[in-house]
Amino acid sequence: MDAIDRLLDEAESGLSLIRDRSALRFTFIPDKIQHRDNELTQVTQSLLPILKQSRPSNLLVYGKPGTGKTLVVRKVISKIQKRVEVSNFPIKLVYTNSKVETTLYGLLLNFGRQLNLSEKELPWTGISISEVFRRILDVIDGKRLNVVLVIDEIDFLVKLVTKGNKDILYHITRANERLTNGSLTLVGISNNLTFKDHLDPRVISTLGEEEVVFTSYTIPQLLSIIQERVNMAFDRNVVDDATLNLCAAYAGREHGDARRAIDLIRVAGEIAERDQSTSVQPNHIEEALRKIEEDKETAAIKSYPLHEKLLILSVMRTDGSTTGGIYTTYKEMCKKIQQKELSYRRITQMLSEIEMSGIISGRLIHQGIHGNTKKFKLTISQNIVKDTLYIDDTLKELF
Repeated sequence: MDAIDRLLDEAESGLSLIRDRSALRFTFIPDKIQHRDNELTQVTQSLLPILKQSRPSNLLVYGKPGTGKTLVVRKVISKIQKRVEVSNFPIKLVYTNSKVETTLYGLLLNFGRQLNLSEKELPWTGISISEVFRRILDVIDGKRLNVVLVIDEIDFLVKLVTKGNKDILYHITRANERLTNGSLTLVGISNNLTFKDHLDPRVISTLGEEEVVFTSYTIPQLLSIIQERVNMAFDRNVVDDATLNLCAAYAGREHGDARRAIDLIRVAGEIAERDQSTSVQPNHIEEALRKIEEDKETAAIKSYPLHEKLLILSVMRTDGSTTGGIYTTYKEMCKKIQQKELSYRRITQMLSEIEMSGIISGRLIHQGIHGNTKKFKLTISQNIVKDTLYIDDTLKELF
């Protein structure tokens, strides 16, 4: 039998352990959000002026990944949306994600599309960032809209604006000075508690008029969250206590990340189904953990621009070398693939940026009168780096 047909037949005739897969997706919003009553109250109170037909303060929501920030903000906004639909106060709630959009132009285009600007009014290319923003403000003013713009993972937007159009965040936070009939409120969501350190001081004062900090979940809290999702998603008695406890323990180790816990139980359930197991066992959690780690690292490496990829490859090849040794290898690679090399200073900055992602780690070495230097090495498998970068046509000849 054809291999594809065999797999499809097995899937159709085999056991199905997951009853409702939607409950295991990060986009799922439960009826009640557990262990976030205080944060729900703070976010709701910050946005309450909308119901009184007034503009809320700009809001900044902080917290590590998987602490419920986006979940809470989207829950509050969906509740407000239902209330204001029956009012005469023209409110528009807009959600964007800086990491998904990847470019500042793309993020503003998404914003404009949600305000119903057509392709003619806001083309895919051909106009400046400042002109895009001016047209968006014209629509807000012309239609007398009161817009709440949610920018998820706003720290990625900060990285984008540091490369150009540095004033765009300033213009967003000060937009109401240019609006006569409408208003614009910014709600920023960030995984990075220090990202404001890189902002223009003019932006800081208006961006975080109000702030809410989300703390990490404890292991008992994670356990109750996973239990709730398992009850919704799986048939009864499919996931036992030992499996749930292991899942919560692994997620707790990752700074109390509920999203990771839910991903773990979902992937483990899919693995158990493929194994034609009658239940999800601890070994399925172990296998799911390995799979998620590999998938995350592969996606991270793929997302890097060319010179960052060359640096990761240089760190792998030099294995524990200093910045100078890595730079020498990097220059040789650039020459081989006919790319213009970047400056030593820029490479030093890029190594620090890559180190923050966890793909490489650096160790400071004291050299007496010669000062300090840093040695870098990979923190992930060399095979993952090789397999991921080999498929990049520009880099193939380096292997």
